[in-house]
Amino acid sequence: MKKTQSTCNYCSLSCNLDFYVENNRIVKVLPTKGYSVNDGFACIKGLNLDKQLSRHKPSPRPRIKKADGTFEIVSWDDAISGTAKKLLEIKAKYGPESIAALSTAQMPFEEMALFSHIIRGYMRGNCDANTRLCMATTVFAHRGAFGFDSPPYALKDFELSDTIILIGSNPVVAHPAVWHRIRKSAKPGRKLIVIDPRKSETAQHADYHYPIKGKSDLKLFYILANYLIEKGWIDNNYIKNYTDNFGAFKAFLADFKLENAKADTGLEPEQIKELAEHIHNGKAVSLWWCMGINQGYEAVRTAQSIINIALMTGNIGRPGTGANSLTGQPNAMGSRLLSNQAILPGGGDYDNIIRRAACATAMGIPDSMLPDKPTLTYNVIVEKINAGEIKALWVVHTNPRHSWTNNETFQKAMEKLDLLIVNEIYDDTDTSANCDVFFPVVPALKKEGTFINTERRISALRPVLEREPYEHSDFEVFLKMGEALGMGELLSKWRTPRDVFNILRQCTKGMPADFTGVDYDGIVNTKGIQWPFREGETLTDNDRRLFENGVYFTPNMRAKFVFEKPMANPLPTSKEFPYVFNTGRGTVGQWHTQTRNREIPEVQDVISQNAYCLINDQLAESLGIAESDMVEIASVNGETATFEARLTNSVQANEIFAPIHYIETNKLTPSLYDPISKEPSYKTTPVALRKIG
Repeated sequence: MKKTQSTCNYCSLSCNLDFYVENNRIVKVLPTKGYSVNDGFACIKGLNLDKQLSRHKPSPRPRIKKADGTFEIVSWDDAISGTAKKLLEIKAKYGPESIAALSTAQMPFEEMALFSHIIRGYMRGNCDANTRLCMATTVFAHRGAFGFDSPPYALKDFELSDTIILIGSNPVVAHPAVWHRIRKSAKPGRKLIVIDPRKSETAQHADYHYPIKGKSDLKLFYILANYLIEKGWIDNNYIKNYTDNFGAFKAFLADFKLENAKADTGLEPEQIKELAEHIHNGKAVSLWWCMGINQGYEAVRTAQSIINIALMTGNIGRPGTGANSLTGQPNAMGSRLLSNQAILPGGGDYDNIIRRAACATAMGIPDSMLPDKPTLTYNVIVEKINAGEIKALWVVHTNPRHSWTNNETFQKAMEKLDLLIVNEIYDDTDTSANCDVFFPVVPALKKEGTFINTERRISALRPVLEREPYEHSDFEVFLKMGEALGMGELLSKWRTPRDVFNILRQCTKGMPADFTGVDYDGIVNTKGIQWPFREGETLTDNDRRLFENGVYFTPNMRAKFVFEKPMANPLPTSKEFPYVFNTGRGTVGQWHTQTRNREIPEVQDVISQNAYCLINDQLAESLGIAESDMVEIASVNGETATFEARLTNSVQANEIFAPIHYIETNKLTPSLYDPISKEPSYKTTPVALRKIG
């Protein structure tokens, strides 16, 4: 029996798993003992990776839509050559920006980089990723405060913290391995605090739960910061020696008084005083945020308001501290750093002459082939399709017909395109079911490459199973497409995932995320390595945090307090739409749009097959709604959807919560985005509610 250690490609923790294989069949999956992230623990999704393609397995050959709307299975050569011809025709007729792509953070960064090399570099199109839906906010927050997109923590800090504050984060459901660490490390006096409008599964286990009004986080942290300053509960030495702009921040906070707390945040002044005392009394305070913060209409400034709390109290750079973002997808850090969407690979703006030269040399291409500006963002790509300006779209391992905000707009976009290409392991997702060209590709179990997880840890993805006849990886599809498009020698250094890893490693040289000391084969069967890890360095600790020396990545090497006056809510509740519609994960076993977890029998046996929503029991009573009644929710975006009612006291009286795993949910979310990150505001949509019948 052969054992292979590889990386789970579900959530951002990128746990490692040991796969035991006989006759090219997985007979056992066990979490890797001693691995720094999960150390012998895994959730139901990772433990069932062997189920992928067990119930629904498409043909290993491509599928093409014919003129009459029916589908035909064709050879790989015919599909790739025909698709390349169409892409070149569209480019010639409408220009390079008529071609766009939407990628994912669920595949190795070598594949992401090759894809961008073709779409952005050679074709001069636009390519964004579904990291825009979850982590774009954090990227901009880090850049503003730290000078670089740099999550400062190690996951081990959960175990070293005496005061854990979770903000818009529900690890019981979203990050089970994190919750395992929190529970495992519980000790007398350790405080677990949750700030969330909903009494989530995590809040139900917390020592303190602060149920704020939806999207009042920014005002909360400004009021909290002002109160900490008034009490003198700040670290003046840290502020003086390692930060900038505190004086202006202090003056700005003068208007954020405790007496406004109830109206602004829904919390009583005494609750905010209590929260401040927890922070003041803690020796190692860590603040963790997730999608509840990132997915909002002023999300970047909210994330930076959390960073400000950590900086002003000196809770950063020490064990058990930090202003820490939990990522959504397994390779979101790899996507942010290396896939060429908004920065040069490894970091650096497109107008940085020195960085352009370094990347062009590493990639073996002329400087002119590098993009000269950030990609069009996800929302603009969809808008330009619907405006008739983008004619061809290539979607890779994401399901925007389901997951995109206000998702009926993506249905309209699909209908307007001249060419829709989809790479997927399933041919029946909401997006792949009716595309023009379907490329069936293998799952991660049959791939090789590299992931970077939420704590900057680089880990190896290695093939667990051998491929069957006609099966292709995304890397092979991209490479063949590049050849068919005429790239020739521009692909000479991009022939294998190992080649691309070495290119990207060289691109990071001298940058904050330098991982020139990481060897492609050397990380196999290890505990993973966090960046930075420079050539010539010796690894002395598997769990490392940034900023321990107080040196940041800004030009003057000091962290910056960043702040701005809160915006008026662009979509407030009204007489017509009096309730707030909130969204999030449903259960541990469900993942995103449920294309993969549907193959796990234990999950399917316990989850609802129909869309449901959680309604406050008092609100339900006032509207005559009983448990399991069917209800209609009408959104301010003009759409309506039907849900089964679940009554609870875990949501506030004016709030309705629905899991993201049902297509009905994002039918109702609006086309509203943070002005800086362009991340959708998924969390607080004004809606109306009525019982059907």
